[in-house]
Amino acid sequence: LRALGIGPGDEVITSAYTYTASCSPICHVGATPVLCDVAPDSYEMDYAQLERLITPRTKAIMAVHLYGQCAPMDEINAIAHAHGLKVIEDAAQAHGATYKGRRAGSLGDAAGFSFYPGKNLGALGDAGCVTTNDDALAERIRALGNYGSDYKYHHVYKGQNSRLDELQAAFLAAKLPHLDAMNAERRRIAARYLAEMHNPAVTLPAELPDCTHVWHIFAVRCADRDALEKHLNARGIGTNKHYPTPIHLQGAYAELGLGRGALPLAEEISATELSLPMFYGMTDAQVQTVIDAVNEFEG
Repeated sequence: LRALGIGPGDEVITSAYTYTASCSPICHVGATPVLCDVAPDSYEMDYAQLERLITPRTKAIMAVHLYGQCAPMDEINAIAHAHGLKVIEDAAQAHGATYKGRRAGSLGDAAGFSFYPGKNLGALGDAGCVTTNDDALAERIRALGNYGSDYKYHHVYKGQNSRLDELQAAFLAAKLPHLDAMNAERRRIAARYLAEMHNPAVTLPAELPDCTHVWHIFAVRCADRDALEKHLNARGIGTNKHYPTPIHLQGAYAELGLGRGALPLAEEISATELSLPMFYGMTDAQVQTVIDAVNEFEG
């Protein structure tokens, strides 16, 4: 965002259903996040609502590739280009995902990846990177992350220390060649879930036709989410909620002035989503245990 010149007085449109890390950097550069509600099948940004959110202050659209599936990038890019806006991908959960044969991270002006240890490509500590095909933008980003320095003791920006630790880089370099194989295993597990879970009380996630989903998170929905969670936990199956309180109802974003009911799909998903076990290394027996437990649930 800083490298693209976005700052105070500007607006950046992003998804209403995401982790706070999508919104906090917009605020940190002094801009205002504008939240777009999501589609009910994929939980990705609903591009049909985008144009009405664009104002003279809008400078960029941050598309979130949620749970390991790419946002509808053709439509988002077309709208952005028609209005002269930059497109930033939040690809923190989408390592190796594809959209119409192209990898996440190559679909906008720039993309941010997280290498938090729990990601599909994770370091052994906090780490991340930015991808872009714009050489000048890449140089600005490198400088901003190195105290604003383009070479030693020469500072062209008021930057910060945001370098990737060499040890974490070594771990990631060793794991990267295995990413596609690890994602293929996640896809195999997800295919079993989708084919073998048959509980009318549980809504399964959708894989969009143009996407290769890498299933960072396997998110189901259930009207009685707490009962489903209790049922699974009682059988030794861990679960999580992504994300139980939507961005606009968090105290940190109260200044946006969006109360309950402002973004109904984000609110509904937040109230009903439950994440099932999904990780490289799950055994067939573990997968079967999850499938059986979900099918046995009486909602």
